[in-house]
Amino acid sequence: MIKNKQDIRIEIVENSGNIEGRISKDIILTPAEMLERASMFNIITLPSGSRIKEHPHIEDAEIYYILEGEAEVTDNGTTATMRAGDVMFTGDGARHSIANHSGKDVRFLACILRMKNEE
Repeated sequence: MIKNKQDIRIEIVENSGNIEGRISKDIILTPAEMLERASMFNIITLPSGSRIKEHPHIEDAEIYYILEGEAEVTDNGTTATMRAGDVMFTGDGARHSIANHSGKDVRFLACILRMKNEE
């Protein structure tokens, strides 16, 4: 499958669920396009003053890869500053959050992987 930039849908989310403030999501691939092996593959723009509140990942895992800007993140109670090129992996019951306290947008790649249940 090849998908061109003009076919990428952009979604705005404001003050909903885990979102405090406003984010923009470039939906690069949908779950169906990834054969349901992942539930999200987006570039997220997090404006100054916005955040994604702490939340757990159970039966899935999320990767944040910072593309631009500076963000404050938590990962299982540890707080850190992430900048372009930094990556965070959260899964297996862990919790995380991301906030933008800088004066510039933060852009990051977010991917949620579905964990295969072993039986």
